[in-house]
Amino acid sequence: MDYGRAIRIVRTAHGLTKAELARQLTIGASHLSLIERGKRKPSVEVLDEISTVLRIPPHLLTLLASEPGDLDDPKNAEQVAELSRSLVRVLVAAGEQPTLPMTKKPSKRKKTS
Repeated sequence: MDYGRAIRIVRTAHGLTKAELARQLTIGASHLSLIERGKRKPSVEVLDEISTVLRIPPHLLTLLASEPGDLDDPKNAEQVAELSRSLVRVLVAAGEQPTLPMTKKPSKRKKTS
């Protein structure tokens, strides 16, 4: 799992620098930098905190962090099961909502010939 890459993707999508994100977290900018470079693994608490600040469910952050083979590895069976349950909840909830956060609404312009 490459949580650093996933955090960097979501952080930059929000237009935040590492320093700006770190100011909103209980960890420092240097710790965040180590996580993003893959030198440190984030704790569950840190992942939850980052997910909250970046407004992304933790299970989607885990999905972004996954690499080929991660989901097939027996060591990750418990995480994969939780991820599956969480994704089902998201999909069910998405069916009840007209749009998901951070998605663009379709244009109402009519197509002209």
